[in-house]
Amino acid sequence: MKKIVIAMVACLFAFGGTAVAQKNIKLGHINSNDLMQIMPGRDSAQTVLQKEVQDLETTLKTMQGEMEKRYNEYMENQAGWTELIRNTKQREIQDMGARIQEFQENAQKQLQERESTLLKPIIDRAKKAIEDVAREGGYTYILDAGTAAVLYSQDSDDIMPLVKKKLGLK
Repeated sequence: MKKIVIAMVACLFAFGGTAVAQKNIKLGHINSNDLMQIMPGRDSAQTVLQKEVQDLETTLKTMQGEMEKRYNEYMENQAGWTELIRNTKQREIQDMGARIQEFQENAQKQLQERESTLLKPIIDRAKKAIEDVAREGGYTYILDAGTAAVLYSQDSDDIMPLVKKKLGLK
């Protein structure tokens, strides 16, 4: 008799626990890439970034042109120079090459940091709108279809129109 009571209690916990765990789940999805394309301020951020890229490219081309000029001068005149002058010119060209490489690396880091700085407020605004729509709509999960993380979404609602409305976009 005692074994039957223990078995019944065990069954209650086993099946009762799953009933509690089966909460209504409401799924939604949004393509964050599409949302970012229409976010206000994104175009001006892109314009600022493109201008900075052009400025850095101009500086890099100037540096490379100077190095090429010195290399050509070296190739034309090396036969008439003493060993000391040849070695000095070689070191100048090598140092210039190292500076160009360092410039490229620093420029890449600077552009990544600048892009992050410019886009952070835009991303934060989009994230807040998604969170607000999710709370207001009673969604349990919002999946990002823009990252190809969604393999099946038949029972999910596209919340893009709601987020656009929240942001005042058409």
